[in-house]
Amino acid sequence: MAVETLTPAEAMAPAKPQRESQMRLMWRRFRQHQLAVISLWIVVAFYLVAAFAEFLAPSDPGAYSARYTYAPPQGINFFVQGEDGGWSFQPHVNGYRSEVDQAAMRRTFVIDPEEIIPVQFFAPAEPYRLAGIIPMSVKLMGVENARDPFYVLGADRLGRDLLSRLIHGTRISLSIGLAGVGLSLFFGIVIGGFAGYYGGWFDSAVMRVIEFIRSLPTIPLWLGLAAAMPKDWNAVQTYFAITIILSLIGWTELARVVRGRFLSLRTEDFVTAAQLDGASDWRIITRHMVPSFTSHIIAAATLAIPGMILAETALSFLGLGLQAPIVSWGTLLQDAQNIRTLATAPWLLAPGVCVVVVILALNFFGDGLRDAADPHGR
Repeated sequence: MAVETLTPAEAMAPAKPQRESQMRLMWRRFRQHQLAVISLWIVVAFYLVAAFAEFLAPSDPGAYSARYTYAPPQGINFFVQGEDGGWSFQPHVNGYRSEVDQAAMRRTFVIDPEEIIPVQFFAPAEPYRLAGIIPMSVKLMGVENARDPFYVLGADRLGRDLLSRLIHGTRISLSIGLAGVGLSLFFGIVIGGFAGYYGGWFDSAVMRVIEFIRSLPTIPLWLGLAAAMPKDWNAVQTYFAITIILSLIGWTELARVVRGRFLSLRTEDFVTAAQLDGASDWRIITRHMVPSFTSHIIAAATLAIPGMILAETALSFLGLGLQAPIVSWGTLLQDAQNIRTLATAPWLLAPGVCVVVVILALNFFGDGLRDAADPHGR
């Protein structure tokens, strides 16, 4: 077997530096931000819940039972104590028993530890389509008898399973954030890019429009645009209308960032070389200038998603956004407007907890991306 030997000149030659792409360098710096990495996993988990909502939700979000209105959370127990004192693995929930509150003179539910309702994982269910495409007839968990109560996070005023509605609401709220930011990216890159590249009167006109939009109070502007939507629109039309409204307002910040980057890049040598080579303006913008700060665009888009989610939640909470039968975090929080209701059913605030967790995770994730994309950061 021949052994490869190096000549003295090759041995003394300096090692060739390893070249890494901008995205790889950005990822390496991002992994050093531990809070951002944890936030990334939280965001991924929420979007996986949104993608597999039909499989994860124990029941139909619209199914109701007047018998179990405002039923408290049951919680899932995994072990049962036998008569001999030993413990065996048996996932289950405890049933309810009805009591009368003598002070308020109303019926209340309390957990009955004596009644055990077995819980099945990968339980058979009515046929459905996952994400409207894949036919399936199994869910992550369920009970053998469909008549048995199964409210892991409790029930609302109509006896609907809050966990199922929360899972389906995750899809609507998070998808509006992505769709709204996607449209904002398109408007911001196109308008801000051309304004920064060409300058002149077009740049001045774009900046005056941006300044006018940003000078308007955000919430009254949302309320006015949402209230102008026809009341006879169906759920799909309302969904797309809210997404477009949020995008038409949210593109201004990204357009300012893109404009500033284009103003600094249009005098760079690689842009001048492309112009001398006969490249069109569209090719220079899309193939040379935009890719040079893709990381900054990704970071800005990530930080814009929380604003979209909060805007949809606020509009739906005020009754001017999405309406029933659409299930979103904002529409779910409409049931939590009554203080008296919250005193007896605090589990209705679960969508608010999800909003807080997702917004914080997206903000920390965006901060980590922004720091990793900054070439002057340490």
